Amino acid sequence: MDRYSRTVAILKVFLPLAALAILSTLFLLSRSKTPTATIPFAENEVESRMAGQQITGPHFSGVTASGDEILISAQTASPGVPGEPAHAEWLNARITTKDGIQIVLTSDTGTVAMDKDVVTFEGNVVIVSTNGYEITTDTLNASLSVVAGSTPGRIDGTSPMGHFTAGNMELRSENEDGPLHLLFKNGVKLVYEPQRPE
Repeated sequence: MDRYSRTVAILKVFLPLAALAILSTLFLLSRSKTPTATIPFAENEVESRMAGQQITGPHFSGVTASGDEILISAQTASPGVPGEPAHAEWLNARITTKDGIQIVLTSDTGTVAMDKDVVTFEGNVVIVSTNGYEITTDTLNASLSVVAGSTPGRIDGTSPMGHFTAGNMELRSENEDGPLHLLFKNGVKLVYEPQRPE
């Protein structure tokens, strides 16, 4: 056997063994005794997510029989259980009436009871409309199927006429196709502030 043949025979054995040695060192070096990856959640967030189901960024939209558009969204929501409505954080609703008026409602928290056709805004409730009204209150109960709502407690607001307060408020139309009305009740006070020409 000449030198060339002996070299080929040796390389046939040596090269596969060298390849196995390199692969084994790669696997050995890739193992780490101390894990460096961390879970991208804080401990209390993991515990709260494990404690109950949660939906991130839920939204509900629809059109009423009279043609008004309703869009309700939240930052997070927990589904309801029998006897209790779904709970939401940072609740937001936008109503666009068929007349083109837009009403935006926001609150810290709220509940949605689909079976009772009621959404309740709670905590720092703010109601802003494109026709110049801005109203704040603690609680607002509203319908999901029609544009209607009421506050059980005091409201405070501003309008094109000035600043006003009232014991409670209702948002409704007199009939199905009629325009929306804001009805202020129980000790209504208005500080008239006429608009000055610019």
